[in-house]
Amino acid sequence: MRLLGWLYDHGVLTTPQIDAALFGSLTFCQRRLLRLVNLGVVTRFRPQRWEGGAYPYHYLLNQLGTEVVAAQRGDPLPRRDQARQRRQHLTSRANLPHLLATNQFFVDLAALERTHPGSRLVTWRPAATFQHRGAFLRTGDNPSLMLLPTMPRPDGHGIWAEHDRQVPFLLETDLGTETLSVLTTKVTNYTRLAELTRWWWPVLFWLPSARREHHFQLLLTDVPQPGLIATASAGGKSPADPVWWLHGHSGARLRLAELPYREEGEWR
Repeated sequence: MRLLGWLYDHGVLTTPQIDAALFGSLTFCQRRLLRLVNLGVVTRFRPQRWEGGAYPYHYLLNQLGTEVVAAQRGDPLPRRDQARQRRQHLTSRANLPHLLATNQFFVDLAALERTHPGSRLVTWRPAATFQHRGAFLRTGDNPSLMLLPTMPRPDGHGIWAEHDRQVPFLLETDLGTETLSVLTTKVTNYTRLAELTRWWWPVLFWLPSARREHHFQLLLTDVPQPGLIATASAGGKSPADPVWWLHGHSGARLRLAELPYREEGEWR
């Protein structure tokens, strides 16, 4: 059911992503996925590469799978054509690579959980969680945050645990398709949000290269009080590793589980 819940929340996952997060045996993974396809629980598509060949299969929920998860969660039963419409939307969306890259970040954490006792991806929430203005408001926060002219729109939210420490975070996945000035505007929006809340989670900017990360870091020096902003470049490393450069922190790069955060007005 974990896979079905992920597809319900996050839209689409590829065969390698599902294998890494949940199985660790590609042959066994493919057999299980084929069984789910034959049962009508999930469906799949395979995008073509412009240079020839095809990408791995991309899996998403079929109508039956959508109904199963909705019933388990107590959500309203989906329309009869909901799965078809969602498939049409996902297969045609221009930012599918961005969605897959965001999902890959969390898949990497889930894969580490599978192979490293004491590690756990406690929470994985999609961008849709933050599409309404009240999404960030919690008890004790300044209600003025509802009046912010521009609200942050993170690509995801997670809680990562290592042994007895859990760190909540917000994720911004960058593929290099936006100007760096757009990223600094996002930092400003997060800073305004944090000033009105009793909680302050690190915002992770997951960048495509060390060069782009360096240029972004230089721009951050000109941003007033940029808050808990941590940057890293993918480079084949796990996001749980000591890859995070925390703005204003003079020491070495930190592990994800070492990043500080504020909860209920207290730093942890």
